[in-house]
Amino acid sequence: MWSDLWKTMSDWIPVISLLFAIAIIFLERRNIGVTWAWLMLLLLLPIIGFIIYIFLGQNLARQKVYRMRPRMQERVREQMDLQGDQMQRGTFAYNEPAIERFRHLIYMNLISSYSPLSQNNEVTVFTDGVRKFETLLECIAEAEQHIHILYYKIGNDETGRRLVQALKRKAKEGVQVRLLYDDIGSLGVNHRLFRELKAAGGAVYPFFPSKIPFLNFRLNYRNHRKIAVIDGKVGFIGGFNIGNEYLGMNPVFGYWRDTHLMLYGDAVYRLQVQFLMDWDIASNEKLTMEPVELFPEMSHTPKTAVQIVSSGPNSEKQQIKNGYIKMIFQARKSIYLQTPYFVPDDSMFNALKIAVLSGIDVRIMIPKRADHLLVHFASYSYLRDLLQAGAKCYLYSNGFLHAKTMIVDGQAASVGTANLDHRSFELNFEVTAFLYGEDVASRLEAIFEEDMKNSELLTWEKYGKRKLLTRAAESMARLLSPIL
Repeated sequence: MWSDLWKTMSDWIPVISLLFAIAIIFLERRNIGVTWAWLMLLLLLPIIGFIIYIFLGQNLARQKVYRMRPRMQERVREQMDLQGDQMQRGTFAYNEPAIERFRHLIYMNLISSYSPLSQNNEVTVFTDGVRKFETLLECIAEAEQHIHILYYKIGNDETGRRLVQALKRKAKEGVQVRLLYDDIGSLGVNHRLFRELKAAGGAVYPFFPSKIPFLNFRLNYRNHRKIAVIDGKVGFIGGFNIGNEYLGMNPVFGYWRDTHLMLYGDAVYRLQVQFLMDWDIASNEKLTMEPVELFPEMSHTPKTAVQIVSSGPNSEKQQIKNGYIKMIFQARKSIYLQTPYFVPDDSMFNALKIAVLSGIDVRIMIPKRADHLLVHFASYSYLRDLLQAGAKCYLYSNGFLHAKTMIVDGQAASVGTANLDHRSFELNFEVTAFLYGEDVASRLEAIFEEDMKNSELLTWEKYGKRKLLTRAAESMARLLSPIL
């Protein structure tokens, strides 16, 4: 009986795999590279591939994820409509002449990501985890009305406990505390860590949690954002999560080199909107605070122009990736790029290659030490054509490089949570600050040049001396890169 059953299953498995493959091609309408990667997996491993797809391959772009978009974006939409009309007429006033050359990028971000340009921001740049974390705790201690925290990872360690204890103290004082973390990113967190915070009046929720123990059908779609908003006036955005390793306390990685921003000004409004939208997904809370508390009026001297751009698997626009590509094509002199994972899709890869062949000084910095070996091999496979064309590649060796930054011509830059890979562009919920003006861009450029002193230059000659086994691993990783 069992042999007959197995024979019947064996006969039907190829048919089921073929039908499933057809469904992926004609119904999902994914990126072609992603489609071929899934087809290869389904046809080579019919049963296992099917199970993996159920957990990792769903397309959220057709699903209604956000429920509160119109209600929470009224202020942003008013600014967007006004700025869009002024930019179309050519009457929009840019505070710094250098900003105007990026007007097409600004307009694209405005209409595709509902991101008005705010020009009254003060920007502090952090490259050290200890300084960033201590500053965040200081801002939390000074909070008077509300604290909104969203991190992909909150470690079940000393650093995680310090954050939660700081939030608990403010909750006891009557400050409204909302803490959101990613359920998979914070997989090791002990939920007892949050009990005292909840008892003190704080609210804590996971993002896309498992509804059935050990079965998360949205496993592949994670909230990779790192956002903190204090009283609607101070905002944090960047690459640092909450955990000991981000403070350089992990002996495996050593020093953790990342980039994070603290913002004062109207750009915080857009961070606030994004947090509230993500909060609405995770919780059933009906917000009762008045808009004036969520979005207080601020008066700052015009300084740095900022746009906060979000993207995620709920949209097919890939707003952050499009912003990166537009920045690359607007470069005239230089492109400085830092990323821990360099696995670009064809559009990003070709944009960089065209920039190199056009005589642009393209410099790419990735970590020498890997934290994900398969992704590391894939990253090296993409460097070949760029090195051959004349790009400069640096391997950061003073610990682990986790920064996600791009600087163009010392006049525009981006700092955020999105890596240069398919996962960040299509699968994760991400957020990035696009910054315009020579002040902050030149600061970030100087930081990059300082990092070069702690990096090894990967030349074409060194690249060619890789072992045969390493090259084979890179080729295999390259084939799987669309679904890494």
